[in-house]
Amino acid sequence: MITLRQLRYLDAVSRHRHFGRAAEACFVSQPALSMQIRDLEKQLDVELIERRPGEAALTDIGVEVAQRGEQVLAAARDLVDFARHRGRLLTGRLKLGIIPTLAPYVLPKVLPVLQARHPDLILELRETRTKTLIEELGGGDLDGVMLALPVSEADIETIRLFEDPFLLAVPADDPLPESTSVSAPQIDHRRLMLLEEGHCLRDQALAYCATERHEMPLSLGATNLATVMQMVASGYGVTLVPEVAVNVEVRDERVKLLRFTAPEPGRTIGLAWRRTSPRKADFVALGKIVLEALGVGEKAPRSNPPDKA
Repeated sequence: MITLRQLRYLDAVSRHRHFGRAAEACFVSQPALSMQIRDLEKQLDVELIERRPGEAALTDIGVEVAQRGEQVLAAARDLVDFARHRGRLLTGRLKLGIIPTLAPYVLPKVLPVLQARHPDLILELRETRTKTLIEELGGGDLDGVMLALPVSEADIETIRLFEDPFLLAVPADDPLPESTSVSAPQIDHRRLMLLEEGHCLRDQALAYCATERHEMPLSLGATNLATVMQMVASGYGVTLVPEVAVNVEVRDERVKLLRFTAPEPGRTIGLAWRRTSPRKADFVALGKIVLEALGVGEKAPRSNPPDKA
């Protein structure tokens, strides 16, 4: 009979592509991990891993088995969550992922309220890019994620929290007055600076500006908004900044903000979790706390229809 331990070990090898590092991640010896993998191969009568010097690559069928095993492991974690947290709102351990263009601006306001209301909650936070968060959510490494919607994966459910409009940050000596509303064609693409590739905020800004990568001569490769804003303050260019970040990132008198003409560009912020998770009530409650802490409004977060989940 296949065991969860075997699937966990295969998942570790899939992630680390190395038996030694996979064993370290699972807190077992390398021979013990290798033996379990070989037992799994014997039970399935297939070769799951192509063993190379210094590397362990999954075969084609190994990739498929690892992906299916990941779903089994996630379901097992959800089963444990159901048993532990049934009828107890926001208690125990909750692993929450959040994108970098939200974390510094949302968490300082939300965490004190969350801790005061739910002292029995043990919150583990993970800040990284959307693609990684979605992968870790699907694999069961995270319970939920706060990010920009929509999420295309069919096995993930979401709720919409609030709209986060963008503003145009320009050097203070820009000739346009702050009362001016600008449109996409007015943005000088040659001066547009954005986060490095992989950040959803970059993709959203490019989509609004209808700008191709080759039309952007400025190569910055910044991983956070603070760096981009310092470049704007120094007169090197302009950028789109989400309103949720304004109080933190736009305190430099060398920068001014311009509103966009309607319809304003922006993003929809929400929470996401696996459809099989028994903790939907936790995320609905967390969403209400987020709205309250940010002063967004009194309305409860709304569930997205299935085709947007």
